[in-house]
Amino acid sequence: MNTHRWMSTRFFSFFLTWGIFLPYWSGWMIYTKGITVSEASFIMSFGLLARGLSTLFAFPYLSGRFSSKILLNIAGIGTLVALIGYIPVNSFTGLLLVTILLHLFYPVLMPALDSSASVLVQNKQLKHYGKSRQWGSIGFVTVGMIITIFTGMFGDDVIFWSLLLGIILFVCLGFMSAPEILSVKPEAKHPTQRFGILQLLKIKHFSLVLVIVLLLQAAHATIYNYGYIFLQDIEAPVYLIGVILNIAVIAEIIFFSLADKYFQNTSVGTLLFIAAVGSSLRWILVFAFPNVIVFSFAQTLHAFSFAMSHYAFMKYLIKHIPHSLVPRAQGIYSALALSWSTAIFTLLGGYLYEIEPRYAFIGMILCTLPAMLVAIFYRRLDRRKEVLLSA
Repeated sequence: MNTHRWMSTRFFSFFLTWGIFLPYWSGWMIYTKGITVSEASFIMSFGLLARGLSTLFAFPYLSGRFSSKILLNIAGIGTLVALIGYIPVNSFTGLLLVTILLHLFYPVLMPALDSSASVLVQNKQLKHYGKSRQWGSIGFVTVGMIITIFTGMFGDDVIFWSLLLGIILFVCLGFMSAPEILSVKPEAKHPTQRFGILQLLKIKHFSLVLVIVLLLQAAHATIYNYGYIFLQDIEAPVYLIGVILNIAVIAEIIFFSLADKYFQNTSVGTLLFIAAVGSSLRWILVFAFPNVIVFSFAQTLHAFSFAMSHYAFMKYLIKHIPHSLVPRAQGIYSALALSWSTAIFTLLGGYLYEIEPRYAFIGMILCTLPAMLVAIFYRRLDRRKEVLLSA
């Protein structure tokens, strides 16, 4: 089996749906279900809370009892059932409950796919993580470019039916053949291996790397939540807003397509430091020069602020984390870096945005500058270790 093609297809099919859900789901609930913006924000906040709990506890637990293929199928089918649950409900309470259910299954697919890729790389069945992961970014940007065309033609109901169709496709792919190693049931854990979080914290430098990527990912809270309305504030042409927002994903695609070739021998510490510098520059530029041209250029720095930091974490995970602890590491990363920290800085960004929109962007250096300092410290520790080993 061509494992690169299999992994690329799964990344593409998932992020095709994520490109619908992430930017448009709140709007879909507001415009088709008749709830207010504050109600939608409340619902999505509880969704992020459920997402963090699911990826931190449920995902590692199930990963220790089911094969990667079965876990992907469980999460996919659970997502499909939750989406169907949206059809009959229109009340605030009903939407809240269904959204919580959706977040218990849907976001699990992300760390599950990354864990599958890690297992394949560690077992030398997948040569390049970056080249497979770039197809996820391609799926995300592809749907982002075309979904607004269909909503303009057929209305916001298209958002729901497009996501439902995408999830059905993902579930169907899950019943096709997969790399054999992903169908192997995990071995029963020894009693001393049950507390995966404590074991991870004992692995050298894991805590430092986690703190850095947590800060770097949290710094995207403003652009994820307020980028669209900020472009309206600086009078960007309406027909170009979708294109401008997707410049970031295009930059991400380019990075992942080149990462394995150009950064394979670059240390994790160096990658994280560069990511922190690029992220800081991104938010400073948007703050200092609030115009469409500079904002568009700053979007290209997403290749550093998001893609490089994610690639660095995956590189550290593949090199230093034992196979049995990979799902736990992915769960912690997804819960802390991609869910809870983003939720916290979303609140900070919203507060600053009400004072002055540009403050919401410069406020994100509260994440990136500490990340830069910790990255420098980690880099020095890593280099000192290399010197001692070579002595």
